[in-house]
Amino acid sequence: MIRAFSPAAAWLSLVLICWLAAACTPVQPWQRGHLAKPQMALEPYPAQRTLREHVYGSREAVVGTGSASGGGCGCY
Repeated sequence: MIRAFSPAAAWLSLVLICWLAAACTPVQPWQRGHLAKPQMALEPYPAQRTLREHVYGSREAVVGTGSASGGGCGCY
């Protein structure tokens, strides 16, 4: 008879779940300032991203970049 879930695997999964649950700690209000740094943002430089999208859109002459299409020189 083949067991699908052995007792050792059950013990290991229980330890793993407890270990992962211990990593979830609440952030205190005075600690939130350290986590709100610009480096922690998904897009740390949104202006640079917008400029790159504009230049790419004007060079490739694609529509839907969020700005008007240019003449290929990267200007408005």
